Amino acid sequence: MSWQRSLYSLVWRLATPLIRRYLKRRARKAPAYLQHWDERFGATLEPQARGAIWIHAVSVGETRAALPLVKALRQRWPDAPLLLTQMTPTGRATAASLYPDAEIRYLPYDYPQAARDFLAAHQPRFGVLMETELWPNLIHAAHEQGLPLFLANARLSEKSLRGYRRIQGLIGPALRELAGIAAQTREDAGRLLALGAADAVVCGNTKYDFTPPQAMRPLAEQFRQWTGGRALLVCASTRDGEEALILAAWRQAQARVGNTLLLMVPRHPERFAEVAATAEAQGFIVQKRSEGGPVRPDTQVWLGDSMGELFAYYGAADLAFVGGSLQALGGQNLIEPASLGLPVLFGPSMFNFADASAKALEAGAAMQVEDAGALVDAALALLADETRRQTMGAAALAFTQAHQGASRRIVELIAARLAD
Repeated sequence: MSWQRSLYSLVWRLATPLIRRYLKRRARKAPAYLQHWDERFGATLEPQARGAIWIHAVSVGETRAALPLVKALRQRWPDAPLLLTQMTPTGRATAASLYPDAEIRYLPYDYPQAARDFLAAHQPRFGVLMETELWPNLIHAAHEQGLPLFLANARLSEKSLRGYRRIQGLIGPALRELAGIAAQTREDAGRLLALGAADAVVCGNTKYDFTPPQAMRPLAEQFRQWTGGRALLVCASTRDGEEALILAAWRQAQARVGNTLLLMVPRHPERFAEVAATAEAQGFIVQKRSEGGPVRPDTQVWLGDSMGELFAYYGAADLAFVGGSLQALGGQNLIEPASLGLPVLFGPSMFNFADASAKALEAGAAMQVEDAGALVDAALALLADETRRQTMGAAALAFTQAHQGASRRIVELIAARLAD
């Protein structure tokens, strides 16, 4: 073991008490953090089946992004079982809803023995790490055991590259032990090569291949009926601090808002109650989706406090704002609302979706705003201009369809490397 990986492993061991405290603290708002506790720390459970195709997707976004890739992998290897691992309860719950026939586990933290035991117990046919899940001990254990392990839908921002360069002696060898890297863009591939990867093939972004779930269409229609024909702006995947900014700007524009309904869908479910309290503290009449039933005529803010219904919210809306972008958080998935033909707004911080946001702006599918005040101004202007909204919506649909095919290209790469 290199001294860098030895030091890295020591840090994991020393950090174990802090990790346990962190999980307990998160569990105060999200009790699911205490479930399946032993899996996180390396407990080896008897697998349902060995020889599975193994996909690791850390949380909700990566798990959804894996859906078209999983479909393509299963078409290529139809008899292989499916093993899915996550790191968050919401990711695990999303996997359970999307892949009911899969074996679902938490990936253990990157202790050397835990990584070896996990792989030895499950003996997958091959593994796919989604996006930028770089776990040096896990990757080395796979290499030692002769398990082909791929990095798919890989992205690496300039900011992340600068951070990884500080530990290049640890990350570079891990990248070189991968069986293959499928990068989203040429820029991502270049950064991964600069970090030490032996090669990186540009395959595109699997998020473009995602097909909105058919089951969400009836629910979207029900939501439209519940809102009674009111104009609807959905602010989706909002992060801590953004809701207060949006609500304050919405309050300031009340004279222009009229009967428009503001739908807030926070990214993290443990914040649902906090966001409701924030809206009520600002004087808004709030109604929760969890209450069920139609939106009352006097409701000003509808809170999407549910899991797995984001596409129904998008399907019912006239316009979408994608959160994580008003503050320096890198943005969230703008491709999802665009795939439904919905005009998209986002804030100044989109470094996690730099390529997609640039392409969406170029296609006329989206608008970028500087702050919450500009967001409200742009939203109200678009809601008042149906022709422009329809033009942007058509551009959004065309934009997503033009960039499909990444999942097929990744499967071709995996099949070729396995055949070598």
